[in-house]
Amino acid sequence: MYKIKVWLESIGWGDWEIEVASADASFRSYYRLKRQRHAETFILMDSSLMPESLPPFVEMNERLSAVDVHVPSIIVKNIKLGYLILENFGSTHYLDVLNEDNYRELYMKAIDEIVKMQRADTEGLPLYDRTFLLFEMDLMEEWYLGKYLQISISEDQQKIIRETLDIIADTVLEQPQGVFVHRDYHSRNIMLAPGNEVGVIDFQDARAGAGTYDLVSLLKDCYIEWPKEAVEELALYYRDQAGLNVDDAAFLKWFDFMGLQRHIKVLGIFSRLSLRDGKDGYLKDIPLTLKYVLETASRYPETQDLATMLKSLAD
Repeated sequence: MYKIKVWLESIGWGDWEIEVASADASFRSYYRLKRQRHAETFILMDSSLMPESLPPFVEMNERLSAVDVHVPSIIVKNIKLGYLILENFGSTHYLDVLNEDNYRELYMKAIDEIVKMQRADTEGLPLYDRTFLLFEMDLMEEWYLGKYLQISISEDQQKIIRETLDIIADTVLEQPQGVFVHRDYHSRNIMLAPGNEVGVIDFQDARAGAGTYDLVSLLKDCYIEWPKEAVEELALYYRDQAGLNVDDAAFLKWFDFMGLQRHIKVLGIFSRLSLRDGKDGYLKDIPLTLKYVLETASRYPETQDLATMLKSLAD
């Protein structure tokens, strides 16, 4: 905090009060800046522990702003020190307000924002290719099964995992590729900004990949669950808004297999956040994530063996 105060003094912001706003799953911290007799507030992003994360944030912010996605305006930046002062979207996340009465409307607004995001420039972005899809899914075996559940996998079980993950990656790659992928577009990273606008944050790790990735992150959220019928209805709303010429069954399979890829990965990530980084709060979100994997994998013949195996290992 002392270094932040010194920097604020040096840029003429020394009379702004600082209070903790939040921290995220990485090494970034956020502070709210406010001043007496001024209603306006700002957010200070402290990436001093990983200042190399700021150039991608600034670049993705510019790409998304260019297609009218509502991302926070950058007021002041110091890339060398790792500080940004940003427009304040407030403190209301989607997760804070979603309920049975409003979730359809709020999700449709968030889906409209996905469609806009996918118009963003993807030149030079790393690809969500087969190698990376498999790399992410491999986190499940290493961190969830091996280190969290402390299970030694047999050769037969490894064969089931490898063959199924190959099928999942192949199916994901059947759908249109190359659009801007936020990679973490869920209820904790979508703000209900002033004027009930959708505010998009935490987009610095974007890649170019499949159009259903952010859709799955949103509708099969690891922090909140909605009825399967409503999720599918909203998924098809995205398909129509995006202008994809594909029938319901084929599109929903793309959506489901993209969900398998993401949730298999997240089982590993939540386990790693606890075991490596000491962030045990994510362990409570493993049951819903596993439920998504088991329910989806059980519906398709090519993934049923994985569902059966994971269910037996988790019991």
